Amino acid sequence: MAARRDAPGLPDFSLLKRLARDQLIFLLEQLPGKKDLFIDADLMSPLDRIANVTILKQHEVDKLYKVELKPIVSSSDQLCFLIRPRIQTVKWISDLVNSDKVAGRFRRYKIIFTPQKFYACETVLEEQGVYGDVTTDEWNFYILPLDDDILSLELPEFFRDNFLEGDQRWVTTAGSALHLLQSVYGSFSKVYGIGRCAKRTRQPEFAKVFLIDRDVDFVTPLCSQVVYEGLVDDIFRIKCGSVEFGPDVTSSDKSIKVMLNSQDKVFDEIRNEHFSNVFGFLSQKAKNLQTAYDKRRGMDIQQMKAFVADELKGLKQEHRLLSLHIGASESMMKKKTKQDFQELLKTEHSLLEGFEIRECITHIEEHINRQVSMIDSLRLLCLLSITENGLLSKDYKSLKAQYLQSYGIEHLLTFANLRQLGLLEEQQAGETLTVMESKVGKLVTDKTVGKLTDAFSSLAKKSNFRALSKRLALVPKSGEEYDLRVPRDMAYVFSGAYIPLSCKLIEQVMERDGWTGLEEVARMLNGQEFAVTGGCSSSEARNKTDAQRIVLVMFLGGCTYSEISALQFLGKERGCRFIVVTTAITNSARLLEALLDNGASV
Repeated sequence: MAARRDAPGLPDFSLLKRLARDQLIFLLEQLPGKKDLFIDADLMSPLDRIANVTILKQHEVDKLYKVELKPIVSSSDQLCFLIRPRIQTVKWISDLVNSDKVAGRFRRYKIIFTPQKFYACETVLEEQGVYGDVTTDEWNFYILPLDDDILSLELPEFFRDNFLEGDQRWVTTAGSALHLLQSVYGSFSKVYGIGRCAKRTRQPEFAKVFLIDRDVDFVTPLCSQVVYEGLVDDIFRIKCGSVEFGPDVTSSDKSIKVMLNSQDKVFDEIRNEHFSNVFGFLSQKAKNLQTAYDKRRGMDIQQMKAFVADELKGLKQEHRLLSLHIGASESMMKKKTKQDFQELLKTEHSLLEGFEIRECITHIEEHINRQVSMIDSLRLLCLLSITENGLLSKDYKSLKAQYLQSYGIEHLLTFANLRQLGLLEEQQAGETLTVMESKVGKLVTDKTVGKLTDAFSSLAKKSNFRALSKRLALVPKSGEEYDLRVPRDMAYVFSGAYIPLSCKLIEQVMERDGWTGLEEVARMLNGQEFAVTGGCSSSEARNKTDAQRIVLVMFLGGCTYSEISALQFLGKERGCRFIVVTTAITNSARLLEALLDNGASV
């Protein structure tokens, strides 16, 4: 789905990589001489995109190790630790320093915290008696460009820490990321947002931005992805912009790591397509490629030399990528055209439309009892709860008991986490939706009440999905034909069954240039909306026509590839470009795994 020809050009985000690399090199050089570098496991992929092994070796990094929280084998006299600011890791480093002291070994130690240093970590160093033995620093690595228009903070823990634990420390990091973008690429004219976290992050002087909390829309990440890039992520797990395709895709005994971005011309043309269209495209591409190869026939020597010099390398590269994406598509087709998947989609669509709910519950029970997938079972339970404003008490108790029996009693805490976030709730006796809405509605609209307390605000979090769906036309009328080859709206990313709420909100706010006319919608979403005008003057804005057609959307708590595809479609329709900034890429599995509490480490 190519951008319109009149679409504005995008800023060069490779500058962010260079800034991050230069700062890291500066920090490494502050520990002169050979040193061993210990890297947090979840920093290894982002680091590889910024400064690969060759660059690190050039700056006297001798050996690289992954932080594994166990005794080390390094014989170096200088140890450098590149870590997230986690107490557990800092305690491990303190233990290493203290064990060296006991053994009478002298080394130099440097901790580089990224993206920032927290006071709690320094307190641990003091408590463990090693504060004077260790130097600490910060690598302000806030944003990693995954592609021309996708930027990630690579902070998957943001979601759980902020929305479940109430730990707001990463909000500062998100604000710093916005500030960095502003300082490098200039200010904009407007900021819109919804969500408590978004409200704390806003930068009045940084605009043409939409900030959105993940908990404003949980339905979208809970739905199965059916655009190509989303499916690749669901099945193969895209990590930091790259994916590892195994032997079932490569048709060999080797796995291949592939960068998925706009530099891959085959991928770039299919990434936002509904999966049902992908094979047709790849088939046509293969025919075109064969035609290009066939041009060699009948060439004289000079023509053949020119062909080899100018075209052959490009054709071979395209052929390699085409083979990989055909292999990936075939592998996904085997997994996703099974009856189980079709039944799963049918259940999802019924839940979104509010039809045949009893049949949906029966299907969910079968799914749980057959132990098809722990995460999928949980996902369907959450989708049922959100779309139905909580489960009837008898259904909640029955489904919960069946789930715990199938997957383990240790998931009791998981249910508590889901309940806390409003993802899986039991309807309270005597509290119908209408009663709940009228109570909250009166509180919100009554001017004499003043500012609502968080306790009252949380009442409004009773999903309201049906009312929102109707008000924003999120679910197309059933029975309508939907041509996925020529999509008419953003619903194509879910086979025409549902327009992502997050993206519909962005569309509506852009259309109205604010929240006017959307007060009722904002109220149903817990009313934390805002709009701020500032930054450049109106005359500057008129002179920046291209810049005014670039909209930066920041998802706080994660964004799915389906939402990115939907925004790309909207941008194409409106002649603007969306830049997506997210704390991390998410999907239903990542979202729910972050909330599992079956002994997972914190």
